[in-house]
Amino acid sequence: MLLPKRTKFRKQHRGRLKGVSSANTIVFGEYGIQALEPVWLTSRQIEATRRSITRYVRRTGKIWIRIFPDRPITERAAESRMGSGKGTVAYWVAVVKPGAVLFEINGLTKEMAYKVLKLASYKLPIKTKILEKV
Repeated sequence: MLLPKRTKFRKQHRGRLKGVSSANTIVFGEYGIQALEPVWLTSRQIEATRRSITRYVRRTGKIWIRIFPDRPITERAAESRMGSGKGTVAYWVAVVKPGAVLFEINGLTKEMAYKVLKLASYKLPIKTKILEKV
């Protein structure tokens, strides 16, 4: 799974999911998945999506993951009392804003690319759109 090698600070504030993404065009591949809703994507969700794409692409194509989970999410231990500080880091998330291109693929036919990206989008907890490079 994806997570940073090291960070400047171990824990972060939650922040807000507002605004739209500026990374909204396909840069590397020919086809891509674009987010239509704001969400925190966990490293597990990103990995599950990557695996579903890899299963079909194999050696014929190339995959680019355009997001990275660099935000730590903390959780308190079960049945612990209130207070005594912030919990430990439980998992990592990528902050995804509407319009962000999440994955890109290359080297497949149009029909195959649409099929692969449709299957991959089922692994994501948000509405997505399949893009084609213009």
